[in-house]
Amino acid sequence: MSEVLKKCQNVKEAEFNLRTTNTQSKNEALHSIGKMLLKNKKEILEANQKDVNTAYEKGVKESLIDRLRLTEKRILAMSESCDKVALLNDPVGEILTSWIENDLRIAQMRVPIGAIGMIYESRPNVTLDASILALKTGNPILLRGGSDAIHSNIAITNALKEGLRESDLPETAVEIIEETNRENVMEMMKMKAYLSLIIPRGGASLINFVVENSTIPVIETGVGNCHIYVDYNADLAKSVAIINNAKTQRPGTCNTVETVLIHEQVAEEILPMMKKKLDEKAVEIRGCKRTANIITCKAAVEDDWQREFLDYILAVRVVKDIDDAIEHIMNFSTHHSEAILTNDLNNAGRFTNAIDSAAVYVNTSTRFTDGEMFGFGGEIGISTQKLHARGPVGLKELTSYKYVILGDYKSRG
Repeated sequence: MSEVLKKCQNVKEAEFNLRTTNTQSKNEALHSIGKMLLKNKKEILEANQKDVNTAYEKGVKESLIDRLRLTEKRILAMSESCDKVALLNDPVGEILTSWIENDLRIAQMRVPIGAIGMIYESRPNVTLDASILALKTGNPILLRGGSDAIHSNIAITNALKEGLRESDLPETAVEIIEETNRENVMEMMKMKAYLSLIIPRGGASLINFVVENSTIPVIETGVGNCHIYVDYNADLAKSVAIINNAKTQRPGTCNTVETVLIHEQVAEEILPMMKKKLDEKAVEIRGCKRTANIITCKAAVEDDWQREFLDYILAVRVVKDIDDAIEHIMNFSTHHSEAILTNDLNNAGRFTNAIDSAAVYVNTSTRFTDGEMFGFGGEIGISTQKLHARGPVGLKELTSYKYVILGDYKSRG
């Protein structure tokens, strides 16, 4: 029996237990997991250092190593996430709506989706976030991380399972596939008898591979080619601060801005300000011809407008007006997160209505597209699709619903 099949069977067997577990037991399990993360901090950090060392040996860029690296502070934050999710309302059992029809009381009730398969790359915190959100919603989860973080993922999963052993939830509610060959991904995507949902999280090639090959329903998390448009009457100093935050706070994340569009009326004033600020972090600007006429920068090529750089690189284009900006975004956006910086309420409304992305901001950094920032306690990923889940995938997005109908020994005539 393959490792994938065995662990698919394990999470499927845990499904009934989790579906019928009460909120208190789930919350106690989350608190227990949080404690075990701190108890096993030394082992987790040692395992993570192996992955970081391997990344350096392979020449991985620093912004991506930052996504991989764990610190005591980040482990503490992971532990605190367990407690935060425990404090959130449990959506399972919530009555969404209720009405009477044909002398029947019909109610729509939230329920767990079922066993979830998570396929992801690079970021070991996903191991924890995905697991605790799944457990809170009564869903067992099968994890398949990438080879670049395998030691970290296994160490975190060991702490998770140790926490489960101290609770009323089955240890097999969380399983991880330790072999990281491509064949087990393909096998996992065919396990429709055991898994109810697949969630891929990573680069475009991984997501496209899963979407094209899975026989199990997929929540498609998105690549982030995010945009900020600076309008004709924006506060320029504040706009520079937002652009700096959106580009340099953590450039290896999917909610980082990759392209800035600037109204031609403010280009000559804001571009030197923006370059001066971004030079502090050695950000490489790749600009259009009009941008290059104002500041010294590298010439942008067509491919730059559709790149998710995940690095200290920013594409910049001067546009004629808001309509030009909207057209550019519609052509190149991955429908993740876009922002307008403006003092024109009409333009703010036009932008938010016209832009078809999961998150659309007014005078705000795109870095806020994050489950924790939205009050979700964490996220499994950012969905850029339109069916069922969109934006940060939190607790409610990990539920489905069923109809519960109450009658008085009612037969259909």
